[in-house]
Amino acid sequence: MNTGKGILIGAALLFTTAAAHAQSMKNTIKIGALAGVSVPSNNAGAAAGLDIAYQNLVTPHFGLGVATGYQHHFAKENDLSGIKLDNNSFGVVPVAALVRYYPKAEGIYIGTDLGYGVVTGDEKVATNNTTVRPDGGFYLKPEVGYHNRNWNIFAHYSKVFTGDKGTINIGNASQKYNTGIIGVGLAYNIGLGAGR
Repeated sequence: MNTGKGILIGAALLFTTAAAHAQSMKNTIKIGALAGVSVPSNNAGAAAGLDIAYQNLVTPHFGLGVATGYQHHFAKENDLSGIKLDNNSFGVVPVAALVRYYPKAEGIYIGTDLGYGVVTGDEKVATNNTTVRPDGGFYLKPEVGYHNRNWNIFAHYSKVFTGDKGTINIGNASQKYNTGIIGVGLAYNIGLGAGR
């Protein structure tokens, strides 16, 4: 859980530094939280996490930036051909580009984060199986929500695409390694420097 503590310390430092600057919204730091349910819920049942992002409004309606954070996926037991799999919890640390489109200064917006998701945690998918978990893969987090000057409230889908890595096969049954979640989130926007 050292990664989670590092994210919290980093968020506190970013918030403290950003609060000292003028409240321009052309360049912003976004600090938020998210939660969701796993889809499908094979090896995990739910997830919660923190987001930290930097965004530059290239135009008043179009933002580009970088995003990271930490998502903790809570393990769940799964029955596979009569054998109980004691799956391990795991984390995801995204390293992603951020793209946002804001049709108006306040209202609905759409966007996505895309990049690489680093999967952290126990080396094995389950405590009672030798299958090794994946290290990461392509990361995608499309979202749609409501925004104003200070807040973003959104619904999202988040996933690290790992292919067949981490799949457990027992007899004719299999459990794919799943990192997908559907959920909701909230982010606070901190303006940096002089600007509009």
